[in-house]
Amino acid sequence: MKLDYALLNRQMLSLIEGEFDVAAVLANVSALLNESLEDINWVGFYLKNQDELILGPFQGRVACFKIAIGQGVCGTAAATKTTLRVADVHAFKGHIACDSASNSELVVPIIIGNNVIGVLDIDSPSLNRFDENDSAGIELLVDSLAQHLAQALQLDGQSYPQLGK
Repeated sequence: MKLDYALLNRQMLSLIEGEFDVAAVLANVSALLNESLEDINWVGFYLKNQDELILGPFQGRVACFKIAIGQGVCGTAAATKTTLRVADVHAFKGHIACDSASNSELVVPIIIGNNVIGVLDIDSPSLNRFDENDSAGIELLVDSLAQHLAQALQLDGQSYPQLGK
């Protein structure tokens, strides 16, 4: 049975409505995705800080702290501003093995305006776990999340250097 991403998007928006602390929002979104997606072993955010991605809120095993823009699946998605769906991460040139149990990956850049502020990274222990439905569904969630984060960054009191504030 395919996951209803439109419903998941509505659940996410309901969850984060009225909350504009970036760390809190990303933490709960990663928890929601971890509970909702099947056959994954890691889900979380890397946030852009100058020329690298810094580990943000996530669910799963310990992860890489920093990834250079343009390196690995996450860094390449950030550099190209495109979603990357990788059926076999071990065949991806330059893959960074933060968790040897991960075999496939879906990475969606988070873009506000024309600027990548980070990526949502989802790993699976299965090969070829993610399909076009997953890509489109996660892109929908990330677009909604980016709109919410844009509002959060406009509010006073935000202090999140990775997101340009």
